[in-house]
Amino acid sequence: MNNAEQPPVPSTPSDDLETAIARIRVQVASLHSELVRNGLVVWTGGNVSGRVRTGGDPSEDLFVIKPSGVSYDDLAPENMILCDLDGNVIAGTAGSDRSPSSDTAAHAYVYRNMPEVGGVVHTHSTYAVAWAARGEEIPCVITAMADEFGGPIPVGPFAIIGDDSIGRGIVQTLRGHRSRAVLMQNHGPFTIGVSAKDAVKAAVMVEDVARTVHIARQGGELVPIPQESIDKLYDRYQNVYGQSTDVRRSES
Repeated sequence: MNNAEQPPVPSTPSDDLETAIARIRVQVASLHSELVRNGLVVWTGGNVSGRVRTGGDPSEDLFVIKPSGVSYDDLAPENMILCDLDGNVIAGTAGSDRSPSSDTAAHAYVYRNMPEVGGVVHTHSTYAVAWAARGEEIPCVITAMADEFGGPIPVGPFAIIGDDSIGRGIVQTLRGHRSRAVLMQNHGPFTIGVSAKDAVKAAVMVEDVARTVHIARQGGELVPIPQESIDKLYDRYQNVYGQSTDVRRSES
């Protein structure tokens, strides 16, 4: 089905939905600058998306994602693209004249199958991609990694861009896993979060631990953290440190 055939968002959406869409457009457009600032992307590669909760059945939610091939300097709320959870562009909405990111089908699959996810990020960050190129998970050998990911960062299957194969691999790997990051083999990291901001934080953190563990391994054998200690560190960071995870991650 092409974009012209997509059912538009109702011409008079509720104020709440209209406000939610506008808020996520602003957030997603702004968060792309964090990918650049943290050195996680080159040229126009990488993307951030954010779920728009419609307040009803999660399968009827929407999401906002960047357009394909547009310079990061040119991204703005009005050229973000609104899609349904099948990855179809919502006709007649701001940005709908552009093509969405080539990873849109992957993001859509994650949102359809993981209703708790509010944000998805993909980057081509150097050290995380290096681990993905080896098809090797990042072992949990530093406390910051135990805090944030609760264990190793797993590797997902090799998949070709263009359909929902990457999304299937993400869901298959992360469902039931503590990690909010997956290294798709020969490709790179995808991260999820309860919000787009949360998923961006995970993307920044995965590159940081990928770099640190890589450097550590050059100097000798890695020292594993006992599973019991990983569990305690994760529980403390997620549920005790600062404020509750749900409050901390829901900040936009």
